[in-house]
Amino acid sequence: MKAATWFRCIAPALLSGAVHAAQPLHEAGLAQASPEDVGVDSRELVRLSQWIREQKLDVYSLLVVKDGKLIFERYGAGASRDSNYELYSVTKSVTSLVAGIMIGENKLGLDDSVATRLAAWRPDLQADFADKHGVELKHVLSMSSGLHYDFKPKDDPIYYTAPDRLRLAAETSPKAAPGTQFEYTDINPILAAAALSAAAREPVERYAQAKLFGPLGMRHAMWERADRTGLVSAGWGLRLRAVDMAKIGMLVLDHGRWQGRQVVPSQWIAHMTTPSAAPYFGYYWWINNVVPNETEFDAMGFKGQFITVLPERKTVIVMTSVMSIDGGLRDAKNLQQFRQMVNGYVIPALDNRRHARPSPENREAMRRELAASARTQGVPGTQVDPTDLPKL
Repeated sequence: MKAATWFRCIAPALLSGAVHAAQPLHEAGLAQASPEDVGVDSRELVRLSQWIREQKLDVYSLLVVKDGKLIFERYGAGASRDSNYELYSVTKSVTSLVAGIMIGENKLGLDDSVATRLAAWRPDLQADFADKHGVELKHVLSMSSGLHYDFKPKDDPIYYTAPDRLRLAAETSPKAAPGTQFEYTDINPILAAAALSAAAREPVERYAQAKLFGPLGMRHAMWERADRTGLVSAGWGLRLRAVDMAKIGMLVLDHGRWQGRQVVPSQWIAHMTTPSAAPYFGYYWWINNVVPNETEFDAMGFKGQFITVLPERKTVIVMTSVMSIDGGLRDAKNLQQFRQMVNGYVIPALDNRRHARPSPENREAMRRELAASARTQGVPGTQVDPTDLPKL
């Protein structure tokens, strides 16, 4: 059965439970409040939700956290709070946090040779890594390894069928000196996943569960799409709930602390969100990619997955969706649309404190709109693959 047909068949079943999305539920470490309770104009958020429905955008979840409180929680397309989502390249940003924890534990360092570590971990690949000893962890995390891989147009084996992705990465050819050129290539997160697994002496996803997902009270976290050797990619495959994505943003916002506990070293948060090989990219986190005129960090994934952190406003914005990929990495239509949502609606809601007055009318307008969004099925902006669907 084709993915689109399968989606149409299961959508009614998903939608039958969607009304739960608007109901208040307890979430560990994440308090709830109305927008007006923290000086935010809920009318702009209602207008944003209406615009999404009018545009027929296939948005599964859209959350806003302000001052540590979840003030806006919108679900559509049959999703709910307990749904998790394929995050695509948001996986990279979460991996960067895992790397920071390992660095803080002295399990590895930014200057470590990835090739040397992996040649020892996989002796069968020693010859393939012989020309890559200058590639260090910092180069892999900043997309400046200088390694070239000839990506195929569609269904590239590195994403789908390769039994041993690390072998494909090891067989790449250096085309630039490490650290000299930024090139966003998914060879790098394969090397990162392997290097972190080797340093942890256990699969990176198991280490992440113990050191990051567990401490943040995440539920339904899954790291899927491993190859036949059991290696996941640090570039895709992680599935989280939207509220857990929000927790990741809150962790970054609070310099690596979660409920008073230092989960990720604060120095790493600063390194991770400082430009490295490109002025708009640190260590697997984007910088001023969504909001240009103030401090902003974000994680961005294929088809429209986002975690945006606005430190000056103490705000985190999360979205999961299946939206258009036309336009390329930093000009994709889904990114342009998300920029419009944040800059055209969320920021005005944050700025409009004078009109952020609690009222029965505002509460009722929000309730009605969230109920309408929960019943709404948008039109996917690109092909819907089985992995894209929300899972409970």
